[in-house]
Amino acid sequence: MPVASLLPFTVTPNRKSASPTSFRLTEKFILLLVFSAFITLCFGAIFFLPDSTKLLSGVFFRSSSVEAETRTGTVSDTSTGTGKDEKILMAMPCCAALEKRKRNLEMMQFSWDNYKRYAWGSNELRPVSKQGHSSNLFGSLKGATIVDALDTLYIMEMYDEFEAATEWVERNLDFNMNAEISVFEVNIRFVGGLLSAYYLSGKEVFRRKAVELGEKLLPAFKTPTGIPWALLNLKSGIGRNWPWASGGSSILAEYGTLHLEFMHLSALSGRPVFAEKVMNIRKVLNRLDKPQGLYPNYLNPNSGQWGQHHVSVGGLGDSFYEYLLKAWLMSDKTDEEGKKLYYDALQAIEKNLIRKSSGGLTYIAEWKGGLLEHKMGHLTCFAGGMIALGADGAPDDKTGHQMELAAEITRTCHESYTRTSMKLGPEAFRFDGGVEAIATRQNEKYFILRPEVIETYMYMWRFTHDPKYRQWGWEAVQALEKYCRVEGGYSGVRDVYANTPNHDDVQQSFYLAETLKYLYLLFSDDDHLPFEHWVFNTEAHPLPVIKKQNPEIANQLK
Repeated sequence: MPVASLLPFTVTPNRKSASPTSFRLTEKFILLLVFSAFITLCFGAIFFLPDSTKLLSGVFFRSSSVEAETRTGTVSDTSTGTGKDEKILMAMPCCAALEKRKRNLEMMQFSWDNYKRYAWGSNELRPVSKQGHSSNLFGSLKGATIVDALDTLYIMEMYDEFEAATEWVERNLDFNMNAEISVFEVNIRFVGGLLSAYYLSGKEVFRRKAVELGEKLLPAFKTPTGIPWALLNLKSGIGRNWPWASGGSSILAEYGTLHLEFMHLSALSGRPVFAEKVMNIRKVLNRLDKPQGLYPNYLNPNSGQWGQHHVSVGGLGDSFYEYLLKAWLMSDKTDEEGKKLYYDALQAIEKNLIRKSSGGLTYIAEWKGGLLEHKMGHLTCFAGGMIALGADGAPDDKTGHQMELAAEITRTCHESYTRTSMKLGPEAFRFDGGVEAIATRQNEKYFILRPEVIETYMYMWRFTHDPKYRQWGWEAVQALEKYCRVEGGYSGVRDVYANTPNHDDVQQSFYLAETLKYLYLLFSDDDHLPFEHWVFNTEAHPLPVIKKQNPEIANQLK
């Protein structure tokens, strides 16, 4: 389209002038006028059209020149995350989200490069001492950060790094070892990471490794009830539970967070055994009475009876509820049982656990034998995003109410950040003794790069497009850069209320898998991994919705 056609009026030559000189002057004037009008229209579109931010950022995000710039761009003032250029960008909607994605990508590049430099092949990085680190969750299994970060690398278009990670998986990821591992952690990080990498890239090695590992986990279900053990020796197939878990019980958030991955393992392998194992867990739970409609955190795998009556939507319980909802969504909304279980559980949670403080903050308390403990964990903050994700399918026209509830919980979790010196949230915060959204015990004041609050910001942004959620996410970026970034990567801190950071010297694998991915998606367009096609496992690994019209996959899951 000619530039002149964009103008709101027609330009005609000056017919009174017949001389060549006067025509050239008129022509210059016309060109200047056209150019000025074009610039005016562009700036008007940027600042005043309601959808200009989304449209322009969508165009720019897919521009090859900008993508290349995003890979190599420099960032000003990494200690605080602010600068003159950034303040200007804040006033330019078309560029702000792009520039913030660029910062998120730089954070991922820094995290990955340091892991590769100092801890390649180890499970995690110690960024202060610049060496590898591993917890007892993985036994002698290696490469947790590599597998956990695969899909983040791919989503951020860090393809060279993705290929290096793929090569490591092909050559070095080995499950044939005498190692006792956490079934839950290995499932969400390794199986989930491999499945997601396969669905995003199509590389067969990831499908093969995911199924191989899934088969290694099957002996965990060899209990009288079929409720799996928490710990499993990959070589011997012998399982056991954590010795501290209420008389040898299995934990709700662990045995209840296998469903998404195991349904996909059946779909990809053609073996229904994976789906059968997780569907049996539902059968066991359906036979049990639920106190006040709630699910206690402990279940004995031998007797099939509840252990201690402790209920939490945070640690020990959290992702069980998440997977009920996401099982329904991942089934293309055909898993009606999963849907009913989720909304019934949410109703019981709202009735028995959700409270409002005297200062007006909505929080989710914990329930111990009928008594409430007015404490909310950082892990519980995922619930704002979960409730928002499920609001559209809520029964009895409760969609609006659930969105309001999600927003209130999100605000409370944001307050837990803003009330600290570092503007990072504590591991747990309390609502008692005149205290609101503040950690009162020293062992609850640490921050280990957790993703749950940022995860909820991302969901709330997607569903509301309220700019405060992006602003809150950006505040978190600035705090991470100022207090958690060290020479060798990113580290957790031991006390978020202190004025200077005391680093714990661990760059968690979930920082790359979840925290940085959710930040990147917070500043991306909605059609980047859209919710109607993808469901995130509890480690932020996207798994595709199993569409009803795909009979080959659907038949494997019957």
